[in-house]
Amino acid sequence: MTKGKQPKDIFDVQRIREIIELMEEHDLSAVDLQQGDEKIKLNRGGSAPVYAAPTPAPAAAAPAVSAPAAADPASNAGSVTINAPMVGTFYARANPESDPFVKVGDVVSEDTIVCIVEAMKVFNEIPAECSGKIVEILVKDQEAIDFGKPMFRVEPS
Repeated sequence: MTKGKQPKDIFDVQRIREIIELMEEHDLSAVDLQQGDEKIKLNRGGSAPVYAAPTPAPAAAAPAVSAPAAADPASNAGSVTINAPMVGTFYARANPESDPFVKVGDVVSEDTIVCIVEAMKVFNEIPAECSGKIVEILVKDQEAIDFGKPMFRVEPS
């Protein structure tokens, strides 16, 4: 009776795609599935190990990249941040040979693509969603980022 089991097979590619969509929809970072002796574990973003190490108290130490910005809060008073809309990998350029999407000093509008975030093998172009001048880039190219992590500091125009 393997025919009766095939439609319920959780390891079917289409079924896995549906599970991935549900993970994104419900903001789940990991799912473990088991059917008989077969097991599968799905992780979103692949950044969990990076953030698992500094979890105890150094959560404030994790944004060490933005520590220089915190050192002079007066200069950040009127600025806004462009935050990561999802968990993934930050890419400052379309490909290794390309120029970065934006650099410090560039003026952006709401439609300006500022970076790409790769999440689950999908490359998502991220628009600025604000207008102004880029005053600081808070993450490094190919760095793992978490949802809501500030990526750019913008001085609104």
